[in-house]
Amino acid sequence: MTLAASGVHAQTRDTGVLPDSIRQQLQQQGIPAQALSVVVMRADSGQTVLQQQATQAVSPASSMKILTTLAGLEELGPVFRWKTQLLSTATPEKEVLNGDLYLRGGGDPSLSLEKWTSFLRRLRYSGIKTLRGDLVLDRSGFQPEREDLQATPFDEHPDAAYNVIPDALLLNHNLLQFAIESDGKRIQTRLQTPLANVVIRNNLKLNTAPCASWEKSVTPPVALNDDNGDIEIRLNGSFPKNCQVSTRLNLMDRNQYVAAMFAQIWRELGGVWRGQVREGKAPADATLLLEHQSETLADLLRTINKQSDNTMARALLQTLGSTTSGISGNAVSSRTAGDLRIRQWLTKHQLDEQGLVIDNGSGLSRTERISARTLAGVLQAGWRSPWNAEFISSLPIGGMDGTLRKRLKGTVAEGRARLKTGTLRNATALAGYVRDLQDTPWIVVAIVNDEQAAKARKALDQLILWVVAGHPEQWQAPDEPAPETQP
Repeated sequence: MTLAASGVHAQTRDTGVLPDSIRQQLQQQGIPAQALSVVVMRADSGQTVLQQQATQAVSPASSMKILTTLAGLEELGPVFRWKTQLLSTATPEKEVLNGDLYLRGGGDPSLSLEKWTSFLRRLRYSGIKTLRGDLVLDRSGFQPEREDLQATPFDEHPDAAYNVIPDALLLNHNLLQFAIESDGKRIQTRLQTPLANVVIRNNLKLNTAPCASWEKSVTPPVALNDDNGDIEIRLNGSFPKNCQVSTRLNLMDRNQYVAAMFAQIWRELGGVWRGQVREGKAPADATLLLEHQSETLADLLRTINKQSDNTMARALLQTLGSTTSGISGNAVSSRTAGDLRIRQWLTKHQLDEQGLVIDNGSGLSRTERISARTLAGVLQAGWRSPWNAEFISSLPIGGMDGTLRKRLKGTVAEGRARLKTGTLRNATALAGYVRDLQDTPWIVVAIVNDEQAAKARKALDQLILWVVAGHPEQWQAPDEPAPETQP
C-alpha cells in the first residue's frame, strides 16, 4: 500500500499549531512559525500526527538528495556500477601502443586519484610502456558533454569543491589539493596532487589574523599558462602566521587537468608518452584494453547522503537520464531525462509531484522545489522499499557521523535519528527517520524557508527531541476536537 493510496494525507489537515517547544525556538530566533513546513508521521502505518504547510512547494536544500538517491537506488539497483574504459584501435606490440588511447567515461562520480592511479598501473603492468599516440577523452556518456562550460556560477565560490559540475569523465572531481604552512617568518606552499608541469607561484604575505579566518585574506587562486608551457597557480593576498591548512579547489581546465595527471602518473610508473590530450569519441571498432568499475551504488549512497556530496548527486541524476532507454543523440539532456525518470518513479509510487522542480538533484539550487508531504511520501516509499536497508543506512546518524556528527550529540536523540540535512542561505532542513524511546519508527520532514533560516537549527533539533521523547503518540493540536471513543 502506497502513501497516497492509504488516504492518510487526504484525511489530515494542517493544524496551524506547533508544539510549544518548537514554536518558542522559532520565535526566539525571529522566524515566523509559518516559515516551517513540517510532517511527522508513523513510518509503519503512515498515520500523520503533525503537519503544517505540508503541500507548499519549498526549497529543500540538500534534503532533495533523498528523492534523487532513493529513485536512483530503485531504478538502477543496489549493485549498479559506473564503468570507465580504456580502448584503442591499435594492438600493443613489444611494450608499444602505436595508436591513440581512448579514455571513455561512464559517469563515475567517484574516480579518485587513488583509483585512477591503480587503473593506470594495471595498464602499465599489462605490458604497455610506450604510448605513441594521443589520449582521447570520450565524454559522450552525458549530454551535453561539458555542462560546466555553459553553467552560470551558483555563488561567489565557483572554485569550491561543492560547486563541481560532473561530466561523464570526471577525474578526481577536477580538484587540486595544496597545503599552506607558515611560521613567524615565512610561508611555504606544496602541491599535493600529482600534476606534471603545474607549479605554484606563492605571492602570499604574512598577517596576524587568526588561523581560522585564513580564507578571508587569501585572494581566490587562479591558474594561468606561462611562457614555458607550464600551468602556474598563483596565490595572492596574505596568510596568518603559525597556521597550517590543506585545501582543495577546482581551478584548472578539465582537459589540462587530465593531461597533467596522466603525464605525471604514467611517468612515475616508468611509462613513456609524448602525445597530446584531445576530446573525441571512441570508434565503434575500438578494442577494450581495460575497464575500471566503481563501487556499487549502494556503497556510494553513503558518501552522497552522509557527506552531502553535490557532485555525486548531480552525476546520479544524469546517470538516471543517460541510462533511460529511447534517448539518443543530443535531443534530450541527461538532466532532463533524469528529471522525467524520477517523475515516472513518483507516479509508480502514487506520490504527488505537484510543485516539484528538479534542477540538478542535489539541492544546491535556487530553483529546486518539493513539498514536505511529497518528501515524507518518498521516505515512506524508502521505508517499504526492498532496498530499505541500503537506503536508510546511507543517511547521517544523529550525533555520530556525516553532517549530523556534531548535532544531537549527548541528547536522547543521539543514535536514534537518521536524517538528511539541508542548508542554503535561506533554507534549512532535516528529513529522515527517527525512533522514539519506545522504538516506534517515525518519518520527520522539517524545512524552513526564511531569510533567517540559518538560525532555525535549534528549532529543528527540538522537533527531533520532541519525537524521540514520544510526544507524537499523545499529540493533539489544541484546536482539534478530541476523537470519539468507541465502546
